[in-house]
Amino acid sequence: MFPPRPTQVFHLDIAMRKIIHVDMDAFYASVEQRDNPELHGKPVAVGGSPDGRGVVAAASYEARPFGVRSAMSAREAKNRCPHLLFVKPRIDVYRRISRVVMAILREHTDLVEPLSLDEAFLDVTVNKRALPYATAVAKNIREKIKSTTGLNASAGVAPNKFLAKIASEMAKPNGLKVIRPEEVQELLPGLAVRAIPGVGPKMERKMADLGIQTVKHLQEFPEAALVEFFGKQGSHLFELARGVDDRVVAPERERKSVSVEHTYDEDIKGWTIAVEKCKQLAAELEGRLLKRNLGGHTVTLKATYGDFTKITRSCSGESLKFGREDLLSTALELLKATEIETRAVRLLGLGVSGIDHIRPDSSVSGEQLVLF
Repeated sequence: MFPPRPTQVFHLDIAMRKIIHVDMDAFYASVEQRDNPELHGKPVAVGGSPDGRGVVAAASYEARPFGVRSAMSAREAKNRCPHLLFVKPRIDVYRRISRVVMAILREHTDLVEPLSLDEAFLDVTVNKRALPYATAVAKNIREKIKSTTGLNASAGVAPNKFLAKIASEMAKPNGLKVIRPEEVQELLPGLAVRAIPGVGPKMERKMADLGIQTVKHLQEFPEAALVEFFGKQGSHLFELARGVDDRVVAPERERKSVSVEHTYDEDIKGWTIAVEKCKQLAAELEGRLLKRNLGGHTVTLKATYGDFTKITRSCSGESLKFGREDLLSTALELLKATEIETRAVRLLGLGVSGIDHIRPDSSVSGEQLVLF
């Protein structure tokens, strides 16, 4: 165990980059509220029906105070918010609007890195409009998106991608937040660690066990300690806690795979409970693929047994895959090739590789993948 050390005074090597993170507000739900005035101002969930095995793909801001969130089962969402209105997703509409938004971003710079249909990073250190301030660029972008699509976008402006993402989260909904270099050392320590992109519930719990609840607490740990506790991600956390992020905005960023995984508080064993866990993984993976406008040709199931033995099982097919039912049926075929009936499992994961962008006219295929 490494003891915490006093917070250091650190230097931010951030040069003079001007980075913007643009994020559409409750994108899917906002599109539905825009196109159907009866939904305006009401709690809306885009996704499947609560009467079946539906999952929430997106929730309006009116639904969020009730605890409704993406990847939640529609039934649970309805229980939390009885007057929640469900709308079937219209992915082709969302893609069409996304192309309009991305075109607006590229009117200001060619350095645009889309993260999904509704968010992107921009490097506007040098911009096409010759505007002297990144704040002015972000303001122009938000106004153009609103006038063109009728939708709200929030934006964060900062010297690097990490801080720009933090800023846009602070700006939501429908706001603009700037984090200047001289503000970083005062701002970061007071943030909860969950504000750091990539820190999900599992990592947040692990950090809490170490007494890490805020970025200030994270700053007090030596880099070696963070590497010991969190592996190679520890060094990244060490730098982010100090506001350091050297990643460039990469317009041609290629995603090779999309995956989800869960480590369970108690080991699972037996077919029935494993099927339920696979249902959750397939629903969450579908949401990630749809949000990023992606599909893939290979599905992989990953499992870690109670003794930490790791296995993977994969299969591939000709057609592009991204639908929940297809992912689930494939995952269950792969699950049969594991020892889930006789061995306890502490982690399950599901992923898609052989990634490609979904064509605008594509649809979810119900065909089974052919196993190797």
